[in-house]
Amino acid sequence: MPEAREDADVLTSSDGYARRFAGPVGRFFLERQAGATLDLLRPFPGASVLDVGGGHGQVTGPLVDAGHAVTVLGSDPSCEARVRGWTSTGRARFAEGDLMAPPFPERSFDVVLSYRLLPHVRRWAELVAALARLARRAVVVDYPTRRSVNAAADLLFGLKKGVEKDTRPFAVFSDAEVEGAFAARGFSPTGRRPQFFFPMALHRATGSAALAHALEGTARAVGLTRAFGSPVILRLERRG
Repeated sequence: MPEAREDADVLTSSDGYARRFAGPVGRFFLERQAGATLDLLRPFPGASVLDVGGGHGQVTGPLVDAGHAVTVLGSDPSCEARVRGWTSTGRARFAEGDLMAPPFPERSFDVVLSYRLLPHVRRWAELVAALARLARRAVVVDYPTRRSVNAAADLLFGLKKGVEKDTRPFAVFSDAEVEGAFAARGFSPTGRRPQFFFPMALHRATGSAALAHALEGTARAVGLTRAFGSPVILRLERRG
């Protein structure tokens, strides 16, 4: 019996999920994510970018504004809803298809990007293979790392759910796991951007963007974020 299609992106493409990033604290999260993303894509100006599971639209605008040719891949037609402002005007494209077997030829895009997906799919190694197959030059992914408070994710899940209400279980990875899976596909890490030292749920609980800026600024200044920050945004480039 064939396995069910991976559809974790349906939730992240919803209006309900977007509300988790509303308000000043949510904007702080998204601004830091966008800044790290554009920094990692700086070596690839005007790149063709496939955003796998990117119906959340969190980086669509920044990528388009930076001059990249963006295609968003969703597992269901409903995943286009939050990026339709770009796709309906031709500034980006949307494609529906199997996230584990995207409907594109090998090495179709300069950069393949995937956020908010790796920790939520059942067959994450297959997702890695799909991303690597389509990338001509680089892959960019995010993931919660064990080198952070996420090491206690199971123990803290109840507290996190109490703050965020609609959170769901997620896989936590060691850096070696992620890098090793891509290494097997011919990719090497060339850029790493840990985003936050303190748990995102803590910042949501306080509701203060100013406090979040202050706490994270201090952690970054003293090197805690570099050593223990999460989620990590990782760029891996095709060898040779």
